[in-house]
Amino acid sequence: MSWRGSTTVPDRIFASLPYLLPLIEVFAFGQFLLKDFPFLGIIFLPLLPLLRIYYGVRYAGLIIFFALWLLVVRNEKISHFIRFNTMQAIILDIVIFLCSIVTDMVRLFPGSGFAMQTLYTTIFMGIVAAVAYSVFQSLMGRYAEIPAISDAVHMQVR
Repeated sequence: MSWRGSTTVPDRIFASLPYLLPLIEVFAFGQFLLKDFPFLGIIFLPLLPLLRIYYGVRYAGLIIFFALWLLVVRNEKISHFIRFNTMQAIILDIVIFLCSIVTDMVRLFPGSGFAMQTLYTTIFMGIVAAVAYSVFQSLMGRYAEIPAISDAVHMQVR
Protein backbone atom coordinates (compact mmCIF):
# COMPACT_ATOMS: atom_id res chain seq x y z
CA MET A 1 0.00 0.00 0.00
CA SER A 2 1.32 3.37 -0.95
CA TRP A 3 0.19 5.72 1.81
CA ARG A 4 1.90 8.85 0.46
CA GLY A 5 0.36 8.76 -3.00
CA SER A 6 0.58 6.47 -5.96
CA THR A 7 3.89 5.20 -7.27
CA THR A 8 4.86 5.06 -10.89
CA VAL A 9 6.85 2.26 -12.51
CA PRO A 10 10.04 4.38 -12.68
CA ASP A 11 9.62 5.25 -8.99
CA ARG A 12 9.37 1.55 -8.18
CA ILE A 13 12.53 0.75 -10.13
CA PHE A 14 14.51 3.67 -8.67
CA ALA A 15 13.30 2.74 -5.17
CA SER A 16 14.69 -0.78 -5.52
CA LEU A 17 18.13 0.25 -6.86
CA PRO A 18 19.65 1.49 -3.55
CA TYR A 19 19.29 -2.01 -2.15
CA LEU A 20 22.31 -2.95 -4.26
CA LEU A 21 24.49 -1.21 -1.65
CA PRO A 22 23.68 -3.55 1.28
CA LEU A 23 23.66 -6.53 -1.07
CA ILE A 24 27.19 -5.76 -2.22
CA GLU A 25 28.36 -5.00 1.32
CA VAL A 26 26.98 -8.24 2.76
CA PHE A 27 28.56 -10.34 0.01
CA ALA A 28 31.75 -10.62 2.11
CA PHE A 29 29.73 -12.34 4.85
CA GLY A 30 28.58 -15.01 2.40
CA GLN A 31 31.99 -16.55 1.94
CA PHE A 32 31.28 -19.64 4.08
CA LEU A 33 27.82 -20.27 2.66
CA LEU A 34 28.94 -19.78 -0.95
CA LYS A 35 31.93 -22.04 -0.37
CA ASP A 36 29.70 -24.82 1.00
CA PHE A 37 27.00 -24.32 -1.65
CA PRO A 38 28.73 -23.08 -4.82
CA PHE A 39 25.56 -23.30 -6.91
CA LEU A 40 24.20 -20.33 -4.90
CA GLY A 41 26.93 -18.24 -6.53
CA ILE A 42 24.95 -18.39 -9.77
CA ILE A 43 22.32 -16.16 -8.17
CA PHE A 44 24.96 -13.52 -7.45
CA LEU A 45 26.69 -13.70 -10.85
CA PRO A 46 25.08 -10.45 -12.10
CA LEU A 47 26.67 -8.66 -9.14
CA LEU A 48 30.25 -9.56 -10.10
CA PRO A 49 30.90 -6.47 -12.28
CA LEU A 50 29.51 -4.25 -9.53
CA LEU A 51 31.61 -6.03 -6.91
CA ARG A 52 34.77 -5.44 -8.93
CA ILE A 53 34.01 -1.75 -9.32
CA TYR A 54 32.90 -1.36 -5.69
CA TYR A 55 35.95 -3.04 -4.18
CA GLY A 56 38.29 -1.64 -6.84
CA VAL A 57 37.57 2.01 -6.10
CA ARG A 58 38.93 3.20 -2.80
CA TYR A 59 36.24 4.58 -0.46
CA ALA A 60 33.48 3.67 -2.92
CA GLY A 61 31.19 2.63 -0.07
CA LEU A 62 31.64 5.91 1.74
CA ILE A 63 31.13 7.94 -1.45
CA ILE A 64 27.96 6.04 -2.36
CA PHE A 65 26.68 6.30 1.22
CA PHE A 66 27.00 10.09 1.33
CA ALA A 67 25.76 10.51 -2.24
CA LEU A 68 22.58 8.60 -1.45
CA TRP A 69 22.14 10.44 1.84
CA LEU A 70 22.69 13.95 0.52
CA LEU A 71 21.36 13.70 -3.03
CA VAL A 72 18.36 11.41 -2.48
CA VAL A 73 17.22 11.18 1.14
CA ARG A 74 17.57 14.90 1.89
CA ASN A 75 16.14 16.01 -1.46
CA GLU A 76 12.44 16.64 -0.91
CA LYS A 77 11.86 17.04 -4.66
CA ILE A 78 12.26 13.26 -4.97
CA SER A 79 9.20 11.19 -4.11
CA HIS A 80 8.80 9.95 -0.55
CA PHE A 81 8.70 6.34 -1.77
CA ILE A 82 12.19 6.56 -3.29
CA ARG A 83 13.59 8.46 -0.31
CA PHE A 84 12.09 5.94 2.14
CA ASN A 85 13.61 2.96 0.34
CA THR A 86 16.96 4.70 -0.07
CA MET A 87 17.10 5.46 3.64
CA GLN A 88 16.13 1.89 4.46
CA ALA A 89 18.98 0.62 2.26
CA ILE A 90 21.36 2.98 4.05
CA ILE A 91 20.24 1.73 7.46
CA LEU A 92 20.69 -1.88 6.30
CA ASP A 93 24.21 -0.88 5.29
CA ILE A 94 24.79 0.58 8.75
CA VAL A 95 23.54 -2.69 10.27
CA ILE A 96 26.11 -4.57 8.17
CA PHE A 97 28.84 -2.22 9.43
CA LEU A 98 27.79 -2.83 13.04
CA CYS A 99 27.75 -6.58 12.42
CA SER A 100 31.29 -6.38 11.06
CA ILE A 101 32.37 -4.77 14.34
CA VAL A 102 30.74 -7.62 16.26
CA THR A 103 32.44 -10.24 14.08
CA ASP A 104 35.79 -8.53 14.60
CA MET A 105 35.31 -8.81 18.36
CA VAL A 106 34.25 -12.47 18.16
CA ARG A 107 37.31 -13.22 16.03
CA LEU A 108 39.52 -12.17 18.97
CA PHE A 109 38.50 -15.25 20.97
CA PRO A 110 40.53 -18.37 20.27
CA GLY A 111 38.66 -21.31 18.81
CA SER A 112 35.85 -19.16 17.45
CA GLY A 113 35.89 -20.70 13.97
CA PHE A 114 32.47 -22.32 14.15
CA ALA A 115 30.98 -19.26 15.85
CA MET A 116 32.38 -17.04 13.09
CA GLN A 117 31.00 -19.28 10.36
CA THR A 118 27.58 -19.32 12.01
CA LEU A 119 27.60 -15.57 12.58
CA TYR A 120 28.72 -14.80 9.02
CA THR A 121 26.09 -17.09 7.52
CA THR A 122 23.33 -15.68 9.73
CA ILE A 123 24.21 -12.09 8.86
CA PHE A 124 24.42 -12.93 5.16
CA MET A 125 21.10 -14.75 5.05
CA GLY A 126 19.33 -12.13 7.16
CA ILE A 127 20.45 -9.18 5.04
CA VAL A 128 19.80 -11.01 1.76
CA ALA A 129 16.29 -11.87 2.98
CA ALA A 130 15.66 -8.26 4.05
CA VAL A 131 16.94 -6.95 0.70
CA ALA A 132 14.90 -9.47 -1.31
CA TYR A 133 11.76 -8.60 0.67
CA SER A 134 12.38 -4.86 0.30
CA VAL A 135 13.07 -5.05 -3.43
CA PHE A 136 9.96 -7.17 -3.98
CA GLN A 137 7.81 -4.74 -2.00
CA SER A 138 9.34 -1.76 -3.82
CA LEU A 139 8.66 -3.28 -7.22
CA MET A 140 5.07 -3.94 -6.13
CA GLY A 141 4.75 -0.27 -5.12
CA ARG A 142 4.44 -0.96 -1.40
CA TYR A 143 6.52 0.25 1.53
CA ALA A 144 8.66 -2.56 2.93
CA GLU A 145 8.06 -2.59 6.66
CA ILE A 146 10.99 -4.18 8.47
CA PRO A 147 10.58 -4.01 12.26
CA ALA A 148 12.82 -1.44 13.99
CA ILE A 149 14.55 -0.49 10.73
CA SER A 150 11.45 0.99 9.12
CA ASP A 151 10.66 2.85 12.33
CA ALA A 152 14.08 4.49 12.16
CA VAL A 153 13.50 5.30 8.49
CA HIS A 154 10.16 6.94 9.24
CA MET A 155 11.91 9.16 11.80
CA GLN A 156 14.52 10.26 9.26
CA VAL A 157 12.41 10.73 6.14
CA ARG A 158 9.77 13.43 6.38
